[in-house]
This record gives sequence, C-alpha cells and structure tokens, in this order.
Amino acid sequence: MALLPILEFPDPRLRTKAATVEAAQVTTPEFQKLLDDMFETMYDAPGIGLTASQVDQHLRFMVIDVSEGKDAPMVFINPEITARDGDQGLQEGCLSVPGIFADVTRSNRITVRYLDRDAREQELTTDSLLAVCIQHEMDHLEGKLFVDYLSPLKREMVRKKLSKQRKHAA
Repeated sequence: MALLPILEFPDPRLRTKAATVEAAQVTTPEFQKLLDDMFETMYDAPGIGLTASQVDQHLRFMVIDVSEGKDAPMVFINPEITARDGDQGLQEGCLSVPGIFADVTRSNRITVRYLDRDAREQELTTDSLLAVCIQHEMDHLEGKLFVDYLSPLKREMVRKKLSKQRKHAA
C-alpha cells in the first residue's frame, strides 16, 4: 500500500465532477489497490472519509470509516442518495481544507444506494455522523467543498489562511 497525495483547496482539480465507475472495473487488482491506498491515506491523514477526487482520480467512489477503532471500513461506489429526512448542523473539517472547521447543515437521515467493494448493490439508511460524512464526500464527487457553504468573505479568509500555512510549511 502507498500514501497518496491529497489535493488541497483551492486546487481547481477539486472542482472536477467525478465519472461513473464501471462495475467490471471494481474487481480489478488496480482498483482494489487504489481502495487500499485510499484507506491508508485517509487513516494516516487522519480522517474519516476520502474520495477518489481528492487524490486526483476523478471517479465516483469514496472510502469511509467513522468508527473509533478504525475497524469499520466502508466503500461507496457510484453512490446515490435516494431519501433525506431532517436537518442537523455539525462542525465539519476536510482533508482537502486542512485545519479549517465550520458548521454545515445537512440532512440528518439519508438512504444511499451504491456498489460495495465487491461490486454488489447495497442500500443503507443511516443518520448522524455517517450520514453527514456520506453527504460531505458526495459533494466532492460533484466538485463541491464544504467551504462552498460559507459566505464569500469566510471562504476568502480560509483561502488566505491556507496560503499562509503553506508558506510557513515550506
């Protein structure tokens, strides 16, 4: 396995809409290795979700693990939210926007249809943190970031703060 570079805001590649994954592609050794590499990258970052778009592979899939022990990895390929209910506001962060957190309102309960790691069709109804994480990651697949929910002024402040962080790290 290998760590993959994570694209960071305001990289324009994060605005790319991801393409559908062909079911036959899912079970190939190359795709399975990419999934393993993405889990390793997500856990190392550390994070609870990561999309292919964030590692410059613009395909519609994500890896998620919201468990305390990092022992419940989930793969969502070509996810589609089929139902939403209620609203909740949670403070979100993002591996592509390091060190920045903001409150975002999302649906509290969702039903999502997707292919799993073995290309089997699945449907999951979930709420709370997992529901928020899925919605956050699905935004990435559409080329949207959580900072897009902020006012233009706050978004510009985030851009400047990240630029300053990068200069100090160099």
